[in-house]
Amino acid sequence: MSEPLGALQTRWRSRLRRGEREAWQAALGLLYPPTCIACQAATGEPHALCAECWSQIRFIERPFCERLGTPFAVDLGQPLLSPAAIADPPVFQRARAVAEYDGTASLLVHRLKYNDRLELARALGGMMTRAGAELLQGSDVIVPVPLHRWRLWWRRFNQAMALAGAVATESGVPCDPFLLARVKRTRRQVGLTKAQRQENLQGAFRVPVEAKARLKGRHVLLVDDVLTTGSTANAAARALLRGGAAKVDILAFARVVKEL
Repeated sequence: MSEPLGALQTRWRSRLRRGEREAWQAALGLLYPPTCIACQAATGEPHALCAECWSQIRFIERPFCERLGTPFAVDLGQPLLSPAAIADPPVFQRARAVAEYDGTASLLVHRLKYNDRLELARALGGMMTRAGAELLQGSDVIVPVPLHRWRLWWRRFNQAMALAGAVATESGVPCDPFLLARVKRTRRQVGLTKAQRQENLQGAFRVPVEAKARLKGRHVLLVDDVLTTGSTANAAARALLRGGAAKVDILAFARVVKEL
């Protein structure tokens, strides 16, 4: 039986649009050749790192602490918890990050966060999706760590929201940025000790009343750009669990491995 005329026309229009997009992208590639997102050297595809910058990123791969995601120096051949996770268990279930927060990784985070390089979120989010694959498999919803409204007004965008959106697009797990709110205007965490960070963040996050029904019983993947001492992740995870979440995991692009 021959294909209906309407369906055939729709299929050909779809092919034509796809061909037009590919031709347009090829033309842009000739006018603006793709460059490395870190050093601007030529690359084979857009939104990517060159081989040199890629080699300078210290990716976090197993063996690492199953709770905190911090790398181990030696592979003992079985899943283990670090002494830090045993002595002071986090509020969240598991944390994962793409890379250690230094060198090229810290440069990329800084450019996204302070230089309005929102296009970097696509590349960093893609790497986060791969690094957090096991967390995403069991997640019901992605939630970015929110900014206080005054900091959001000053900075103009939330880098965690940009990353969460990229991870959601890449993974297919829905993102709901309104499940968690930052209700306390805290001072900047840079330069504070772990104890000072914890005190600074007390009461900083809250699940809005109207969001509790959407949150109840769900497994949440909380997304941020950098995981430092875990104070922000713990405070946000605690608020989500009190608001009705069943479990909270953490996914960041980079994490500080050395304790501050």
